[in-house]
Amino acid sequence: MNRSIVSMFLFLIIMSISVSAQDMNFFEPRTEVGAYGELHLNSVKPENAQTKSNLDFHRFVVFLSHSFSEKWSFKSEVELEHNFVNDGQGELELEQAYVNYHYANYFGLQFGVVLPSVGLLNEFHEPPLFLSVERPDYHSKIIPTTWFGNGAAVYGYYEGFDYKLTVMEGLDGNKFDYSSGIRSGRMKGYKSDASRMLYNARVDYIGFSGLRAGASFSYNNAKTDSVSIPLSLIEFHAQYKANNLVLVFEYGNISYGEGDLKASRGFYGDIGYDVGKLAGWESQLIPFFRYTQYNTAADTEQGGSIEEVYSYAKWMIGVSFLPLENIVFKMDYSINSRELDDFKTSQFNLGVGYMF
Repeated sequence: MNRSIVSMFLFLIIMSISVSAQDMNFFEPRTEVGAYGELHLNSVKPENAQTKSNLDFHRFVVFLSHSFSEKWSFKSEVELEHNFVNDGQGELELEQAYVNYHYANYFGLQFGVVLPSVGLLNEFHEPPLFLSVERPDYHSKIIPTTWFGNGAAVYGYYEGFDYKLTVMEGLDGNKFDYSSGIRSGRMKGYKSDASRMLYNARVDYIGFSGLRAGASFSYNNAKTDSVSIPLSLIEFHAQYKANNLVLVFEYGNISYGEGDLKASRGFYGDIGYDVGKLAGWESQLIPFFRYTQYNTAADTEQGGSIEEVYSYAKWMIGVSFLPLENIVFKMDYSINSRELDDFKTSQFNLGVGYMF
């Protein structure tokens, strides 16, 4: 077994044993259930083609957690996508399932199926938390949200800074490609290869009310049938939600050390304003604008037009209405343009989501 894995797990176990003796206060164990879900209506019209419309209960997710004591707990998340699973359609996934040890705000541990801390949405992706009907394209093409796997993590908060360090299963380099970058390389915890671990570190500043700003770095020497592909993903993110404003910006770059694909990169920005507050409503009504650019084959060995085939720019306008904090109705319209030939695809979306 990989020595770094053994060392990491032994360190975390020793740390948890050494501090668990202090967890002696009386505590009543409790079990909690939560959920989130979203229904989408998508109407897509490629240039010079007919509109295709689809109605989909995209995600149904159930959270289950149990607190054994003030410090020890178990947390899990099971997701069903597209209503059912049959003949390769739909997905049933165990996206989180870990034992959690929370010693104090500045130090905690996770062991099991964990989420690396990459970008704003990979860990916190419930529908009321982002503005558009679908998750931003950036969180599909560059950061493969939702990204999860078997591993362990250390997390904490101190003096305005929030951090997380994760060691987890690596990526399958055989499945990297021009159109989706690293997304298809996720092993999703299924008999995952432990010989090439992925290392992820993230630090955010959250000491200012409404602001989260930070960066993360991830590294994996991804395995393939013939060679290794050392890759690094560095991303920067900032979000401000206060004074009726919603401002979001994220940028990410993936560098590949071997193979035809050399880099994938992209960014997006949101600006929204809660006009419901101007009218004195308790509900939130947030019109917004988004601009996105991404290229999953930004740099390649062969160069030329191939680097334009997967380069897109997209603008979006929309509105989110939250009658309650945990329920959202959404509508948006966008046009996505391909750099190679300026081929345009328009899309209109309606959605409803919830979380509790």
